[in-house]
Amino acid sequence: MSKLRILYVASEINPFLQTSEVAEFVRKMPQAMQERGMEIRILVPRFGLINERKNRLHEVVRLSGINISVGDEEKPLIIKVASIPNAKLQVYFIDNEDYFQRKSVFFDKENKFYEDNDERAIFFCKGVIETVKKLGWNPDIVHCNDWMTSLIPMYLKTTYKNDPLFQNTKSVFGVYNNGFNHKFGTDLIEKVKMIDIEDNMLKSLKTADFEGFIKLGMEYADAVIKAEDNFSDSLNKLVEELPKDKKCEISDQDDNFVESYYNFYTDLAG
Repeated sequence: MSKLRILYVASEINPFLQTSEVAEFVRKMPQAMQERGMEIRILVPRFGLINERKNRLHEVVRLSGINISVGDEEKPLIIKVASIPNAKLQVYFIDNEDYFQRKSVFFDKENKFYEDNDERAIFFCKGVIETVKKLGWNPDIVHCNDWMTSLIPMYLKTTYKNDPLFQNTKSVFGVYNNGFNHKFGTDLIEKVKMIDIEDNMLKSLKTADFEGFIKLGMEYADAVIKAEDNFSDSLNKLVEELPKDKKCEISDQDDNFVESYYNFYTDLAG
C-alpha cells in the first residue's frame, strides 16, 4: 500500500501561533502520523502575529500569484513556508495583505470581532485547495480543524468534485468550542458560492453565525470529530444529531490517542 497522504488545515499551529487547543493538536498529530509512515502537508493562515523573521518564513514564488475571488473582488494569494523546529515538517502559510497583515487573529484591540472574518475564512479555504492543486499533491484525507476551515469539505464535494486530484479525497472536520457571537451580513451566501454550488446547498449557513459554519462543515465532511470535551450545550446537540456513521469518537484523554487516529485515518481512506 502506498503512503497515506494527509493534509492538515487549521487556523493556527504551535510554535508559530497558539490561541486555542487547535494549535497543539496540529503540532503533534501530523508529526505522529509522519513518524508512522504517512505523507503530510500542513496549511494555516499567516496571521500578522506570526513573526516572519523569527520564524524564518519565506515566500514560495512558484505557489504564489493566484487570484482568489471573494464575492466581487479578487485578492492575490501569497504562499510562505517555514519549518517546525526539531521536526521534519514544513508548514505552508496562506497570506494576503488585506486579510492577514493585522497584528491580531479574529478580534481587534477593543475585542471586537472583525467584520470581514467571513471573507478571511473564504479566502483561506479556497486558497488551501488552490495551493494543493499547484503542488500537484493529491491528499487521501483532508483533516479540517475549527470553524475557519469549515467550507473546505463543501468545496471538495461540489466545485472540485471532478478534479482528478480530489476525486478520492475524504474530509474530516474537527469541531472545537471556539465560538463567537457575531452574525455576518446577508451577502455571506453569495460570497461563499463557487461553481456548482446552489443556494439550497448552503442552507446550513443561512444563520450566518458560528453554528452555521459548524453545521456546514459537519454536513459535507465524511467524518466529524468532537475535538474537545468541554462543549457548549448547543454544540453538543449538533454533534449528537449527526448520523452514527459520520461521528468519530476519539478523546484526547485516551491513552491510545495517536494509535486511534492512525486506525481512523487508515479505515477512512479505505
